Amino acid sequence: MSTKSVCVYCGSRAGALPAYATAARDLGTALADQGWRLVYGAGDIGLMGEVARAAQAGGADTFGVIPEHLVAWEVGKVDLTRYIVTQTMHERKKVMFMNADAVVVLPGGAGSLDELFEVLTWRQLGLHDMPIVILNAEGYWTPLRALIEHVIDQGFADASLAEYLTWVDTPVAAMDALREALS
Repeated sequence: MSTKSVCVYCGSRAGALPAYATAARDLGTALADQGWRLVYGAGDIGLMGEVARAAQAGGADTFGVIPEHLVAWEVGKVDLTRYIVTQTMHERKKVMFMNADAVVVLPGGAGSLDELFEVLTWRQLGLHDMPIVILNAEGYWTPLRALIEHVIDQGFADASLAEYLTWVDTPVAAMDALREALS
């Protein structure tokens, strides 16, 4: 069995609830326990830092990708297994996507939404069939789910759009969904 790589999109901030950081740490630990590689935005702050440090502590291979203009802002985590600095955000997203077998979205802001919607759009267009798991820690992404349902209800997307996303509430459920999708 080849090693799987899971791309995690998440905030460069910790967010309002401690449960978000707990979910990030638990996911990083679970990825390591599974023997899978973490692919992420290479930051050492916020949820990005939490998931990476937990994955590293568990012995996981870590693959971080950061654009040069964010190295100082997101505190580029140079002690990763593989650390890549790109010129642009577009390159960052491309490199992360190309080095992943699945995507998990933890709580985050505009950047996480941008990353999610890009891979969701690509999935809708048939450019990949990678699983996309939304880790809805403490109900953080519930308004997003309602928005996606609204987009479908209003005729701007086919009902299949919702089927491309797997919604879970815990890191354990995220890992279960990933194991099922990647087996």
